[in-house]
Amino acid sequence: MKLHELESAKGSRQVRNRVGRGSSSGNGKTAGRGQKGQKARSGGGTRLGFEGGQTELFRRLPKRGFTNVNRKEYAIINVDLLNNFEDGTEVTPAVLAEAGFVKKQKAGIKVLGNGEVTKKLTVKAAKFSKAAQESIEAAGGSIEVI
Repeated sequence: MKLHELESAKGSRQVRNRVGRGSSSGNGKTAGRGQKGQKARSGGGTRLGFEGGQTELFRRLPKRGFTNVNRKEYAIINVDLLNNFEDGTEVTPAVLAEAGFVKKQKAGIKVLGNGEVTKKLTVKAAKFSKAAQESIEAAGGSIEVI
């Protein structure tokens, strides 16, 4: 196969249907909207969730719970990932982001205790679980809450 023999897959390229452009197009005059009525008008149609006057589903269902506007969400990292760093490294949120372990820092980083640390590290984060704190300190490292 050569460059000039390349073709797109059959049916992958379709011409856009231009409505309201003459009767011979098959979609002229009423432009596929039918004869009169709410849906034929500009801006016509019903709102999302409308059920023809019957009480809508979202109004029939009971209200439950609430959303705490002050909720803080933390980026989570497990202790076993810290083994990727050299002995004596100071692990900060910036270092974790640079290494690609954290995509978004959110309200800070929380270190959880899944796995084990084998290296002596100084870890700086917003929160630590008890298991993570014990694991880091058992390996001879230290933690610092920022």
